Amino acid sequence: MGYELIIFDNDGVLVDSEPLANGILAGYLTELGHPTTYEDSLRDYMGSAVHRVHDLVYERTGQRLPVEFDEVLLARTLAAFERELEPVAGIGEVLGGLQEAGVLYCVASSSSHRRIRAGHRAAGLSEWFGDWRLFSAEDVGRGKPAPDLFLHAAREMGVEPARCVVVEDSPLGVQAAVAAGMDVYGFTAMTPAGLLGSATGLFGSMKELPALLGLGA
Repeated sequence: MGYELIIFDNDGVLVDSEPLANGILAGYLTELGHPTTYEDSLRDYMGSAVHRVHDLVYERTGQRLPVEFDEVLLARTLAAFERELEPVAGIGEVLGGLQEAGVLYCVASSSSHRRIRAGHRAAGLSEWFGDWRLFSAEDVGRGKPAPDLFLHAAREMGVEPARCVVVEDSPLGVQAAVAAGMDVYGFTAMTPAGLLGSATGLFGSMKELPALLGLGA
C-alpha cells in the first residue's frame, strides 16, 4: 500500500488503558453529582481530550466542573496506570516489525504528554517512542474529531496526509483521520465494528495489522 507514516492512537491501541481510564472518569463524575456509568463514559468520551468532558457536562447541566478536575482525574488515572496498566496484546511485535522494515511511525493521542509518557513507562513501551514520535492534543487547538492533531503529526514527521495511515479504536478518532484525508484502520477489540464503519478497514487483533499495513508476507 506504500504508506510512509503509521500514526497510532495511544489509549486502547498501544496501551490497554480504556477500561481503567473510563472507569475512573465515570466514578469521578458520579462523585461530583453527574451520574455516569462506565458505558456512558465509553460512549461519550472515549478517544477525546478532557475538554470534551467539560463541554458535555456544561452543555447537559449548565454546571462547570471544579477547577481542580483535570489534575485530580489525571492523578487518579496515573496511579491506576502504575498499578495495573499493560500494553495492548501484540503491539510490541507490530512496532518491532515497523522498525525492522524501516517504516516511519508515531503516536497522536488526545491524552496529555504527561499521561502518554506515564502510560508508556508503566506498560514498557517507552523504548519505542522518543519525544520526536509523540504528539498530543495539547499541541493543537482542537482535539479529535477535528483533524488538527493528525495533520500536525504528519507535518512534523514530514509526510503528506495522503501517504499516512492511522490506527484507531474510537469513533472520534476515525472521524478525525477521515477528515484529515488519511486511511484509517479501526481496532474493534473494545469498540463495536458498526461504530467504526467509516474506517478504511477493521481488525480485531494486532496479529492482523501488519498485513493491513502492507508488512505481511
